[in-house]
Amino acid sequence: MYRKEIKVVDCTIRDGGLMNNHLFSDKFVNSVFKAVNASGVDYIELGYKADESQFSRDEFGPMKFCSEKDIAKAIGKEEKKCKISVMVDMGRVNPDDIIPQSESLVDMMRVASYVKDIDKAIDLVNTIKAKGYETTINIMAVSHARERELDEALEQIEKESAVDVVYLVDSFGALYSEQIAYLAKKYKRILKTRELGIHAHNNQQLAFANTIESIINNINYLDGTILGIGRAAGNCPLELLLGFLKNPKFDLRPILAILESDFVKLAQEIEWGYTIPYMITGILDLHPRAAMKMRRSEKKDAYLEFYEQLTNEAII
Repeated sequence: MYRKEIKVVDCTIRDGGLMNNHLFSDKFVNSVFKAVNASGVDYIELGYKADESQFSRDEFGPMKFCSEKDIAKAIGKEEKKCKISVMVDMGRVNPDDIIPQSESLVDMMRVASYVKDIDKAIDLVNTIKAKGYETTINIMAVSHARERELDEALEQIEKESAVDVVYLVDSFGALYSEQIAYLAKKYKRILKTRELGIHAHNNQQLAFANTIESIINNINYLDGTILGIGRAAGNCPLELLLGFLKNPKFDLRPILAILESDFVKLAQEIEWGYTIPYMITGILDLHPRAAMKMRRSEKKDAYLEFYEQLTNEAII
């Protein structure tokens, strides 16, 4: 039986863009939008809302910036059935540059923040909410958060923010299902008036399983990406998630079609997904940047050396 409260958020372009500086072709972005739009998925996150004074369009593709013109080009002439989301990183956007939602193609803005910056996240999300957008706070790297500090952050969000959804984010793919269940119960207990979301990374091939565990524990906003594309080990595969949910509003066929037409080729051009170095950083609960650097080097398959290097650094 499906749960009608569940919302699926596709992050293919946003999270996948972390592997190529968002340098997807306009045609590819439009094709992904068409597929997701036709699949019945509730939201598509097209990219970041980044300050153009901090980043160059010579280095990054349009979905790093998500101007209204960029988004209009991504949508094309397609009738918009799914809602559009963008992500905002703390310190990388000027709140004064965010136009009212009534003038925008964007429906939801998601604020990414670490526990230490939760004051700033609340202030930013309240500003965005006042402009008419749906909002989330995505608490990053929760596997590194001290429990008391996490509790205090959640309590502060509940008391002081206007946010709609709070996300549990396994940034390093380090969490196991029992830890997801524990955190989901904590979030639910403290955030009595908010919806909850899950964003899982696949370093230990647990993104799908951990998303299912989240559903069992009454988390209703679920992130996924086509073929699991995303930073490093990637995310929960959207096609698996839609197949699992059994909701008749979802149609898997447009996703299968774009997997066939675009993602077979893309997977030969860009590396993402489960590999041993990403597994190692997941086991050690470390950011995957070292593994990403290794995979671009001549020693990309020196697994034991990489493991010894990271464990020795951890001891030191």
